[in-house]
Amino acid sequence: MSQQEMVLVNKEELHQLIKNKVMKAGLPEDHAHEVANHLTYADSRGVHSHGAVRVEYYSERISKGGSNAKPNFSFRKTGPCTGIYEGDNAVGMVVAKNGMIEAIKMAKENGIGFVGMRELGHCGTLSYFLRMATEENMIAMSMCQSDPMVVPYGSADPYFGTNPIGFAAPCAGRSPIVFDMATTVGAWGKILDSRAKNKAIPETWAVDKIGHPTTDPFAVAGLVAIAGSKGYGLMMMVDILCGSLLGVPFGKHVTSMYADLSAGRELGQVHLVINPDYFSSIDTFKNNVRKMVDELHELRPAVGFDSVLVPGESSEKKAQEYERNGIPIVKEIYDYLVSDDIHFNRYEGKSAFASDTLD
Repeated sequence: MSQQEMVLVNKEELHQLIKNKVMKAGLPEDHAHEVANHLTYADSRGVHSHGAVRVEYYSERISKGGSNAKPNFSFRKTGPCTGIYEGDNAVGMVVAKNGMIEAIKMAKENGIGFVGMRELGHCGTLSYFLRMATEENMIAMSMCQSDPMVVPYGSADPYFGTNPIGFAAPCAGRSPIVFDMATTVGAWGKILDSRAKNKAIPETWAVDKIGHPTTDPFAVAGLVAIAGSKGYGLMMMVDILCGSLLGVPFGKHVTSMYADLSAGRELGQVHLVINPDYFSSIDTFKNNVRKMVDELHELRPAVGFDSVLVPGESSEKKAQEYERNGIPIVKEIYDYLVSDDIHFNRYEGKSAFASDTLD
């Protein structure tokens, strides 16, 4: 496969282009600004699977009414440390950010904040919300549902989503520890990114319609869980906490991103925020994390590695590189962003894998 031509864009331009596009699709300015914040954040850290590659899909869903542009948000505390945020099928980035704000408030007051968010759209990358907590000296975990695209261990049929899990912790004198991972070997967004770049995927990521490993991102009919049965267990845990617990659709009942772009996704997501002051102290905790990081950095690197990194460190380095040189965006995507087109009606009615049939 020949790779696509790239365009270098600065952060401010990319943000404005994304904001303009989703506003033209129908989002109010405050929601559009948050979507642009989020997607620009992803691209600026090298997480291109959750950046500008998603704008056309979001714009099509927004323009067709599947992302509620005038939602009635509400938050209800169900206990000193728990609450439910009703998203009314608005864009997921806005709902998830608001839910994290509430979780942080409760953690400051009572040590723990656990918030379930119901009926939201795709939220993007979890690390964006996790970093909000670390900026307040809090530890955070987040997880969310996604389309049933993964073949469970021992199965030939998809049932669960990629169901990502994220964790973040503040660290004294340096950037926070942050990881954000799908419970599949490769996230669906990375396959979308590979399609956009016309680039092959590793053969360990996915299977085709007859269950054989494939390197063709356009032939994917099932994603593979990390570590076999262990990844299967993790994605089940995420679905139970984000689906069954919150009373929203679970497993194979979760709607496809593409099946009906005029209807809300009704996804579930949870944030857990922990206040270190309720266990030792914020300073003690952050200093301990820093000592751990320093000790990891002092380890001898394995053959083929220059150093031992900690989660979040590579994205920090990528952000610095892109700040200096510009953010690489696939030219076809950039051309779409600067065009007058809202979308090209490419996603409606397709399968969870964005193929032409729902089979």
